[in-house]
Amino acid sequence: MRDRANIDAIASLGLDYMGFIFYAKSPRYIGTDYSAENIHHLSDTVKKTGVFVNASEQEISKAVTKYELNAVQLHGSESVELCLMVKQMGVEVIKAFQVDEDFEFFTLKPYTEVCDYYLFDTKTKHFGGSGHKFDWKILNNYDNNKPIFLSGGITQNDVEDILKLQHLNIYAVDINSRFEIEPALKDVDMVAGFIQKIKNYKQ
Repeated sequence: MRDRANIDAIASLGLDYMGFIFYAKSPRYIGTDYSAENIHHLSDTVKKTGVFVNASEQEISKAVTKYELNAVQLHGSESVELCLMVKQMGVEVIKAFQVDEDFEFFTLKPYTEVCDYYLFDTKTKHFGGSGHKFDWKILNNYDNNKPIFLSGGITQNDVEDILKLQHLNIYAVDINSRFEIEPALKDVDMVAGFIQKIKNYKQ
């Protein structure tokens, strides 16, 4: 998210997390002089989430303080040590992993104690935002020892299939590029429709 009016419109839909990209190579990058006032006003029910790719502890800490972030998503090849340092900043830590048919789930074990959630996204060269899915069947190999965010090319039409994954410890569904008018600008009606579909199936 980046546009103030769009942020407010999406926040009104009752979502739980809202992401802000702090990765300069992303088309959704908020920039170096983004006003903290654009997000400080958000309700406490919306967790302001900073998304970083191989950033330094100092860079992350500065953003957490300036933007009053509630959660940090680490989307690169961050070490266990960095995850621990971020966790000690008092934010939720969401460690992302890029998944394909060759992904080895044993690589997650060292991160168990230093993050709150894993995020599984489609493996690409550009650290997410590709709009492509990975084969969710690979998640049958996951031991469910930590709640996950499911990400990667999710669309409005995926709700029923997602809710069939009841054997997985899915905590949240991460939607992004398939709900955009342009990078960092979300289609409010599409997001509203997705959220309503989730709520309808839960009832």
